[in-house]
Amino acid sequence: MGKRDDLIAKYAEDLKSKCGMTPDMDLLTKVTIGCGPSIYDSDAATVASSQPGELETVKKNFLVKKLGLSDGPELDTAMDKVIETYGKSERNKYRAVIYYMLTKHFGKEAAYS
Repeated sequence: MGKRDDLIAKYAEDLKSKCGMTPDMDLLTKVTIGCGPSIYDSDAATVASSQPGELETVKKNFLVKKLGLSDGPELDTAMDKVIETYGKSERNKYRAVIYYMLTKHFGKEAAYS
């Protein structure tokens, strides 16, 4: 297995153990690939959920640009819900896991087909 496969396995474990979800491995793989090289950078691979600027970036670059959603309060509500599910006290919130949960939340799996 390559490094990306190892990371996908780690993300799947987070979804199972920390979020109580059984991941769709095909979608998780596509979301991880969609994150590009950021998954290999320890800073870029995680989302600093306590920083409003970071959440704004996720909203603009992922929810609006990638998933094609309209900006509105429902995006903030969904991000809050996902972060709550992952665990606010969880230090490492992996970007691929957050993106996966947001994709599932909005039913936008087709963005990765």
